[in-house]
Amino acid sequence: MFNGKAILITGGTGSFGKQFVETVLDRYTPSRLIVYSRDELKQFEMQQVFSQSCMRYFLGDVRDQARLTRAMRNVDYVVHAAAIKQVPAAEYNPMECIKTNVHGAENVIHAALENNVQKVIALSTDKAANPINLYGASKLASDKIFVAGNNIAGKHKTIFSVVRYGNVIGSRGSVIPFFKELLENGCEQLPITHPEMTRFLITLEQGVDFVIKSFERMAGGEIFIPKIPSCKITDLASAIAPETPFKIIGIRPGEKMHEIMCPADDSYHTYDYPDHYLISPSIKFNNLSHDYTNNAVGETGELVTPGFEYNSLSNPHYLSIKEIAKLIA
Repeated sequence: MFNGKAILITGGTGSFGKQFVETVLDRYTPSRLIVYSRDELKQFEMQQVFSQSCMRYFLGDVRDQARLTRAMRNVDYVVHAAAIKQVPAAEYNPMECIKTNVHGAENVIHAALENNVQKVIALSTDKAANPINLYGASKLASDKIFVAGNNIAGKHKTIFSVVRYGNVIGSRGSVIPFFKELLENGCEQLPITHPEMTRFLITLEQGVDFVIKSFERMAGGEIFIPKIPSCKITDLASAIAPETPFKIIGIRPGEKMHEIMCPADDSYHTYDYPDHYLISPSIKFNNLSHDYTNNAVGETGELVTPGFEYNSLSNPHYLSIKEIAKLIA
């Protein structure tokens, strides 16, 4: 699918971006693979690993629509991964979160339309479903903007979709490297926010594979949600350090006990596919119509029962401590 194509990824020096670049270079021969981000040091470090002739490194911020528009010239596919992601950071810096996560999303859409990009996928988060923190609320706004982008497109060929998933194992800033760093520094107790807290877990490789598959499946306007396991935060800590006791520190500002990826209020337009759920648009598009019971790769789905909710607490697939330890390893 990506052979001979130009691909741009915003926030491309992050954990997802690096894995996405590695995967695309391993499987495809793109004409250009553009890493767009604002950190020149991370770009320099990434160039030492990925220096193939198709690679391009563009300095720029998603807040800058003019720069984004120039960067997307003659680009076929865009992955929008740039975001302010830390929940407490967003709570304490709300304006900065809005500028990047909401206004940045709008800028990506305008730049893609200006350049007639074929397909755009925006990365979302489980925190965008029934959000209680600003990060989640800003990503919900971003999701809505990208879905509605299909209406804004008019006669443009560009289509927009969203991929939403849970905590990424080992990603920069996540709890696993945080716990490991504490242990390396000799901590005697691991800080646990709440003993009953649960989370969805996905590996970087699984996340990248799901995004690539979603490019093949997308018709425009969908929110794709992979079926992934849950775990208890205490089991995660035990998998990392079986002999280290916990210290309960309380829930952080804006943090949930359990995460949701398919809210019950969306059950009336949520479809159950073999390895994922699909939330179809709640609005009608002027220029785009699709039967979301099937997709471009021949898969079929059916509407879930009214009131269905995909929740990390009620998820039927829970990881054991051994399974978590294997994934981390």
